[in-house]
Amino acid sequence: MNASPPSADAPLIDRFARRITYLRLSVTDRCDLRCAYCMPERMEFLPKAEVLSLEELHRLSLHFIARGVRKIRLTGGEPLVRRDMVDLVRALGRKLGDGLDELTMTTNGTRLAEFAGDLAAAGLRRINVSLDTLDREAFARLSRRDVLPQVLEGIAAAREAGLRVKINAVALKGINEDEIPSLVEWAHGQGHDMTLIEVMPLGEVEGDRFDHYLPLDAVRRNLESRWTLTASDARSGGPARYVDIAETGGRLGFITPLTGNFCDGCNRVRVTATGQLYMCLGGEGRVDLRAALRSDDPDGALAECFARAMGEKQERHSFVIDRPGGVPAVSRHMSTTGG
Repeated sequence: MNASPPSADAPLIDRFARRITYLRLSVTDRCDLRCAYCMPERMEFLPKAEVLSLEELHRLSLHFIARGVRKIRLTGGEPLVRRDMVDLVRALGRKLGDGLDELTMTTNGTRLAEFAGDLAAAGLRRINVSLDTLDREAFARLSRRDVLPQVLEGIAAAREAGLRVKINAVALKGINEDEIPSLVEWAHGQGHDMTLIEVMPLGEVEGDRFDHYLPLDAVRRNLESRWTLTASDARSGGPARYVDIAETGGRLGFITPLTGNFCDGCNRVRVTATGQLYMCLGGEGRVDLRAALRSDDPDGALAECFARAMGEKQERHSFVIDRPGGVPAVSRHMSTTGG
């Protein structure tokens, strides 16, 4: 992957004067877990022929960097099920300090033990691992796969490789609600920051998200009854807002798309594995970058796509989970857009 970088151009600024500096780039919609709040067991994945090659993902990333993107997070699905992922990390890692400030990845951790050392050597410095419970039976029920030991082994391997690890947990009423304090204590005891996330109404699943929706303002009140939480100025480039916990010595983030809309400061766009640019996770609006990338004039076509995207980026999402049987805010699953 030795594509020539495009010449620097005007930064990406939407019609609400928000500057886009953060790209969440999905490399695949496929995943080796089937988390109940994310997708059905019999998930239909995209034909591989529709997915961008690693070379195309690299070239597309260079265009975003030339337009002012400073942080790229590689996502899926599960990015580490994509063959030769380390090659893409290595290619993008060459841009660190040369337009790119940070290159990160979100993973479920199942294959992290195999790849942690290579990822660190390729330029990755920080990684988010999705982990909603430390109870093996609860993990198997939630993810429909009995692989918690592999995930924990992967987290340990990442730490050994020198990667900074942040644990992401979706707060789920009746599933991990009572375990959240012990999960926080475990993460902080391992030296990892942690972020709690409200479940989001994306795509049809087999259950009713209303049954498991747990507002994080209630979770925070519960944690404040046992610990000392102090607001932190720390920022990770995304929507999380952090507190420091005196008793655990660690940092805890809250991502609140339902109880605390954070769209005013949105600096993010998402690109799917098929090259569809979604300006908002909670919107259906998209621009086809794959067609532009494969056109006779990719530079000009991509510039037109970026201009259109910035003109159409919506002001805020409209996520809501307020009654049983509510329909998802958008029809596509999180794994399709990029987690």
